[in-house]
Amino acid sequence: MTIYRIKSKTRSWDGEPIGILILDAAYPCIPGNVGNATTYDFPVRYKEVKGASIERLLNERDSSLLEPFIRGARELEAEGVRAITGACGFMALFQPQVASAVDVPVFLSSLLQIPFIRQTLKPSQKIGVISANAGALTNEHFRNVGIAPDTPLAVYGMEDQFEFRTSVLEEKGTLDSGQIEEEVLRVVLRMMRENPEVAAIVLECSDLPPYAHAVHMATGLPVFDFTTMIRYVHNALIPRMYERGYM
Repeated sequence: MTIYRIKSKTRSWDGEPIGILILDAAYPCIPGNVGNATTYDFPVRYKEVKGASIERLLNERDSSLLEPFIRGARELEAEGVRAITGACGFMALFQPQVASAVDVPVFLSSLLQIPFIRQTLKPSQKIGVISANAGALTNEHFRNVGIAPDTPLAVYGMEDQFEFRTSVLEEKGTLDSGQIEEEVLRVVLRMMRENPEVAAIVLECSDLPPYAHAVHMATGLPVFDFTTMIRYVHNALIPRMYERGYM
């Protein structure tokens, strides 16, 4: 018989190992998007960071958002999650501070995977990064997730792609997923033509995982994104019990 003990007298539920901090934004989150709970085959718990708009986080890099991010992380921790992730690669801006503010592991940005990926490649190879807005990524974002200054990257953005820009960055209220897939592939294939040494791809934006399969099929390369990171974290939090098998 297994005896279970409550972890907190202030919580009336259990079983949500992953907490996700999500932006204060409004556009369709299709399956595969970090903001769509059906993306995962395990429970997740969302926490909207009030006031954390795309404009304030990406374009303004508003440092006053730090406190709402910390507050949201602490609320998720109090609600019982075992790890906290983000839902925008640009949350890298606050990765060190939020990680220091709670007692559970924090994975705010998909860019955290880059140092790991770098160790798997030849020195002559590059990591391709497809970002929501390449021009808004700074050395501070990279530094905060442990990316060394000499890491060979090819960074390309979606900011000039009409459907992505108007649907996601400008929140027009509708989203043509087929059109965005075409735009993503157009950007990726241009990146590959201009950087044939790219050997792995990271999709920075939480809206891009629905197109990871198409990117892989077009390039043959490993594709990392928020969902690869979140699933990896979940597997570490809830290791599989090997009860059945054969030799």
